[in-house]
Amino acid sequence: MNLHFVKKAAALLTLLLPLAFSSPAQAEVRIDITRGVVEPIPIAIPAFYGAGGNEAQFGRDIAKVVTADLVRSGLFSAVDPKSFIQDRDSLLVAPRFADWRVLNAQSLVVGRIEAQADGRLKVEFRLWDVFGEQQMTGLAYFTIPNNWRRVAHIVADAIYKRITGEEGYFDTRIVYVAESGPGTARVKRLAIMDQDGENHRILSDGRALVLTPRFSPTLQEITYMAYYNNRPRVYLFNIDTGRQEVLGDFENMTFAPRFAPDGNKVIFSLSKGGNSDIYTMDVRTRKVAQITNSPSINTAPSFSPDGKQITFESDRGGSQQVYTMSANGSDVKRISFGDGRYATPVWSPRGDLIAFTKQQGGRFYIGVMRPDGTGERLLTEAYHVEGPTWAPNGRVLMYFKDIPSGPGGRVKQAHLYSIDLTGFNEREVQTPMDASDPAWSPLIP
Repeated sequence: MNLHFVKKAAALLTLLLPLAFSSPAQAEVRIDITRGVVEPIPIAIPAFYGAGGNEAQFGRDIAKVVTADLVRSGLFSAVDPKSFIQDRDSLLVAPRFADWRVLNAQSLVVGRIEAQADGRLKVEFRLWDVFGEQQMTGLAYFTIPNNWRRVAHIVADAIYKRITGEEGYFDTRIVYVAESGPGTARVKRLAIMDQDGENHRILSDGRALVLTPRFSPTLQEITYMAYYNNRPRVYLFNIDTGRQEVLGDFENMTFAPRFAPDGNKVIFSLSKGGNSDIYTMDVRTRKVAQITNSPSINTAPSFSPDGKQITFESDRGGSQQVYTMSANGSDVKRISFGDGRYATPVWSPRGDLIAFTKQQGGRFYIGVMRPDGTGERLLTEAYHVEGPTWAPNGRVLMYFKDIPSGPGGRVKQAHLYSIDLTGFNEREVQTPMDASDPAWSPLIP
C-alpha cells in the first residue's frame, strides 16, 4: 500500500463581507427542498474577475466548479454565459439588475480573484437576489493556489445554504471500492475522490481484497475490511497521514465495520458457529462488547446520529428485515413490513430517515423510511442497486449500481450514482474504473 498521502486541505481564513442592500428587502429567493418536485432556480455565475494571467484562469475555473456543484444538486439551473449582457468589469461596481432579469436569472454570483504578496489567493464572492435587488451573502477566503478547487466547493456550499436553508455537501469526499479485472479474478482497491469525482486517488495496492470502507464522523479516518492471506481484518486508515493500522484481527468472519457518531467506537458484526452478532470495539482501548445475542444473522449495523439507537438487518423473524434497538441491545423492534427483503440500513445524519436496500421480484430498490418504519418511499430501482450512503446534510444519497453488459448480460459493470430525496435527480458519478460500496465523508474540517 502506498502510505504517502499529501494532505489536501490548507488553512482557510474566512471573512464575512459587509452586507449592502440596494433597495428595501422584498420576498427573497428561496427553495423548499422538502417538496416532492422542485423547479430549479435559474442562477447566473459569470467567471470570477481576475486581473489577468493566472488570476483570470482561476476565476474561470472556480466559476465552473461552483456552477457544476449547484446544477448537479438538481436545485439550480445555470443561465447560459453566452447570453450575459453586463460585462465583468462593471459587475465589480454593481450589478445592473435589469440586465439579469431579462435573462430570467433569479440569483447572481459575482466573484473576484486577487493574488496576495505572500503567494496566497484571495477569493471573494457576493450572492445577489436579482428580483429583490439585494445582496444575500458575501464571503472572502484566503488560500494557497493549489487549493482553489476546495474553495470553489466551499463557495457552492455557502450559496446552497443561503438559498435552501440547509447545509451544503460539496466540500466532501467519497471513499469507495475501485474494481478492475475479470469477474472471476476481481481486484478491489480502496479509493477516494472529491464528491464531484475529481482529485481521484487509489489508496491500496490491490494485493488484498478491500470491502465496506466507512468514514469517521469526527476525523479524516476510514475503517474498512480487508483480506490479507485470506484472513479478514478490520483496519483504520488516516487520510491525512496515510497511516494504516489493524483495528481488529478476529478468528471468525467480520462484516461491515462502521464508526459510532462520536468516532470513539466501531460497530460491526462477527460470525461464530453459523450465526452473526453485532459487536462494538473502543478505538483507543480495543475493548470489545457484544450487543446482540440471537440464533440468527444480525449484521449491517448503523448508529443513529445521537448514538442512542442502532439500526441493523436480521433474519430472526424468518426473512431478511430491518430492525432498530437501543445502543445496549435492548428494545429490539422490526420496522420493515413491506413485501420483499430489506438490507443495508443506514441512519440519516439528520436522524429523520433510514435508507435501505430492498429486493423484490428480481429487482433491487434504494428507499427510505422513518425510524418507526412508516413513510416508506422507494427512490430508484435497477437490476442491482445497493450500498446507500448519506451526504452529510441528509438530503442526498449515493449508492452503486451493477449494470449488465456484454453477450447475454453476463458481464456486470459497477457504477456510482447519487439521488436526492425527491427521487427525481439521479446522476451518475464518474470514476476512472468500476466502483462500488461508496461512503460519504462529513464536511472537511
